[in-house]
Amino acid sequence: MQVVSISSLKGGVGKTSVTLGLASAALAAGIPTLVIDLDPHADASTGLGVRADGKMTIGRMLKAARRANLSDNIVSSSWQAKAASKRSLTRIPVLDVAVGDAYTGIYDRPDLRARDLRRLTQLLAKTSGYSLVLIDCPPSLNGLTRMAWTASDRILLVAEPSLFSVAGTERTQRALEMFRKEYPPGLGRVDVVANRVRKESDEHRFRLTEMRSMFGNSVLSPELPEFADWQQIQGAAYSVHQWPGRPAQKTANLFDELLRNITETAKKPALT
Repeated sequence: MQVVSISSLKGGVGKTSVTLGLASAALAAGIPTLVIDLDPHADASTGLGVRADGKMTIGRMLKAARRANLSDNIVSSSWQAKAASKRSLTRIPVLDVAVGDAYTGIYDRPDLRARDLRRLTQLLAKTSGYSLVLIDCPPSLNGLTRMAWTASDRILLVAEPSLFSVAGTERTQRALEMFRKEYPPGLGRVDVVANRVRKESDEHRFRLTEMRSMFGNSVLSPELPEFADWQQIQGAAYSVHQWPGRPAQKTANLFDELLRNITETAKKPALT
């Protein structure tokens, strides 16, 4: 089970969109996947078309990490049924969600103790049946993000090709190095995903070159271009692979490629 945190210290760079795009690619590929929505805004849960409906949200499960059973409280994404009805499958594709809500905010503070940082790790230790776990983190370096990092074996940093986003990504990498020294959770690769790229922009081309210079081979391909339909797709609770139109299909293909690259490099060290 590969556990991947999708992080950014700067809001508005499309972190949740990248999480949902990878979840969509995993569903299309038939990879059993669990999405954990750690962001108190719970946008990933909305985009995946889920509500708790009597189940414990991830915040409530974290509160009772020793007693709670993650497997008993996951909710199947509405995307799953749509994917199953699209074609005849020998097995139903799996895309489950640990539903987010504002309650997780009680842990989004800078002073969490080490034992609190292991709460998500405790929940995942009792969970099986998934090949991939995607954790959508809040855009901060407080307790929830560090809790996710503690439970992860890989981190994707989402960045726009802009001055403040690139600088924020560099700060996040420095914070991760400090985190490794203080809490050795067996964290593996740290990679960067360039999102909302506009190739016609001179500034974006310059910042992409700067990102490759600063972060080396940890900048994953492909770069993800700006996609105007994201808000409509997420508001309708559809996956990008299920949305009609050529632009959506092109974006879906890019996420397929990105997921393959993540899977293929899962055990390779990052080069910088």
